[in-house]
Amino acid sequence: MDKDKELIAKYAAQDEELRKLVEEHRALDERLEEFHRRPYLTAEEEVEKKKIQVRKLALKDQIMVIVEKYRKMEEGK
Repeated sequence: MDKDKELIAKYAAQDEELRKLVEEHRALDERLEEFHRRPYLTAEEEVEKKKIQVRKLALKDQIMVIVEKYRKMEEGK
């Protein structure tokens, strides 16, 4: 996973799609942290939390597809 983080850091500056995906993933992560700090959540907040988790997972999948492309590119050098 550290190699993935290195690739993300290396290529996010030049790959706008990757950068946007990573930024959205981090923003959702921060939003989830807000929910975790609360002693309880309303039913609506629970639903929102689940939606955020699903979106965050989808973003991670998209990020990993791009990272895999860069990993193969790096191996080919």
